[in-house]
Amino acid sequence: MTYLPLTPPGQTPRRVMTIAGSDSGGGAGIQADMRTFAMLGMHGLVAVTAVTVQNSLGVKGFHEVPLDVIAGQIEVVAGDIGVQAAKTGMLASSEIIDTVATTWRRAAPDVPLVVDPVCASMHGDPLLHPSALEALKDKLFPLATVVTPNLDEVRLLTGIDVVDAATQREAARALHALGPRWALVKGGHLRSSAHSPDMLFDGTDFVEYEAERIDTGDDHGAGDTLAAAIASALAHGYEVPEAVGFGKRWVTECLRAAYPLGQGHGPVSALFRLG
Repeated sequence: MTYLPLTPPGQTPRRVMTIAGSDSGGGAGIQADMRTFAMLGMHGLVAVTAVTVQNSLGVKGFHEVPLDVIAGQIEVVAGDIGVQAAKTGMLASSEIIDTVATTWRRAAPDVPLVVDPVCASMHGDPLLHPSALEALKDKLFPLATVVTPNLDEVRLLTGIDVVDAATQREAARALHALGPRWALVKGGHLRSSAHSPDMLFDGTDFVEYEAERIDTGDDHGAGDTLAAAIASALAHGYEVPEAVGFGKRWVTECLRAAYPLGQGHGPVSALFRLG
């Protein structure tokens, strides 16, 4: 595949921030984001929102970072180092969502923001308090350049059960009505399709993407990796449809290179680029 351009040695690369939770198993969260940032030649910046107790078998618990610390991480980095794009992941609570939204409007209102509305882990363990769904829709979606929910998250956010291309379009319209510039409905969990179809919508036009469905049980962190790759492309000035297309190709290769880890699900792997 064609990668993003690399910055010459000694020159400052593009900076991309992840506002998300830490995965102690290293498969998802900020760990997955930072791997993708590094492999794509970006300088990764971090605002940690929560610390999970997590391994390949699931999430055993999590601790939320104090609100002033979350806001402070975003403000000091944006004010000093600068940010060309950002993505969100696990935000855990309505209070954290409100803090992130308020801080982002103040610190980096014109910077592209990819919102990955993480509601639960791949094992079904909750990573977002149910009361926070409304805050996610009301406070953060209107700030988003693009939102990237999986089909379980689409169902929670819109009430629509995506089963085919028609309901995928219906869900994209419903998500876009919540305020983001673009809505991406990922089709990796759409088992009725022989391929992995994604649908992007800007309120007027649909853009469809299709990729090979990679047969692997080791897909931990795929959503984080996709959002991180999209954010990296946006930092280079890509338009949203091109950035999403790049992210789709990137995560497909990461799925192809996924490896087993522990006794449960292993992670997608951005390390394929080292080969």
